Amino acid sequence: MISNAIEQNVEGRKKEITKERRALFLRRVWANKMVVIGGGIIFLITLLALFAPLIAQFTPYDLEAVNRLKPPDATHWFGTDNFGRDIFSRVVYGARVSLAVGLSVAIITGFLGLFIGMYSSYYRVLDHILMRIADGLMAFPSILLAIAIMAVMGPKPINVVIAIVIVETPGVARIVRSAALVVKEQTYIEAARAQGASSWKIIWSHIAPNVLTPLIVQITYVFSVSMIIEASLSFLGAGIPVPEPSWGNILYDGKSVIQTAWWMTVFPGIFLLLAVLGSNLLGDGIRDLIDPQSNKAKK
Repeated sequence: MISNAIEQNVEGRKKEITKERRALFLRRVWANKMVVIGGGIIFLITLLALFAPLIAQFTPYDLEAVNRLKPPDATHWFGTDNFGRDIFSRVVYGARVSLAVGLSVAIITGFLGLFIGMYSSYYRVLDHILMRIADGLMAFPSILLAIAIMAVMGPKPINVVIAIVIVETPGVARIVRSAALVVKEQTYIEAARAQGASSWKIIWSHIAPNVLTPLIVQITYVFSVSMIIEASLSFLGAGIPVPEPSWGNILYDGKSVIQTAWWMTVFPGIFLLLAVLGSNLLGDGIRDLIDPQSNKAKK
């Protein structure tokens, strides 16, 4: 009876501690303005992208020749383009493309960068091989390398993701490798090795959890950069093929009439700016929340 009562008290106390920790974490999240603002911007753009068929009055492919280059009004909130298509519909549907590309690249690059960086930090032979390949890829400007890859593979959405992954993976791998090299020299890693722990267990159970903070921050950076590179490739005609709605495609259509139809470049540019700004703010806020060495996190 006494033992059961003690166990119940212990379990109850554990639940209370868990609730207190959750409440403390939520208070820290709400107190972090960068997380709130950045997360709010990305959340709103995501909602627009998900519910685009319900929000947009027109499809992004509807042509109305009589309404070419019409300025913003009550019917066409963002005006129309040189084919009479509704800019608001194309911008909202284009958010799907940008977010899908950014999220896909961030996830794939995160896994590849973690895998390459971890094994490069642990095995010297792999380190020399993989890091020299990474140095070779990083020697080229990212946008030029992406253009070269797209010129070989062709303008398709899946090829855009592959090209950006190839461009961004080396940087993520080097950041993971740098963090892992520091953790690898810690005393508890030597203790685990002395106790006979396998290399796989040391890498993924002891080192990997301690490099997640810089990895998460870098993934948010890759997410924003991927949207910029996708828009740049589409603007240059090497990204998302027309007439698919993309912020880069809309900007390309508007460059020839920028003086007479400013809305074709202003509105997609604002959405691209907000998406990148929100992603960067969110990444900085997450770093402050989970990085124990951050001054803001200590406060």
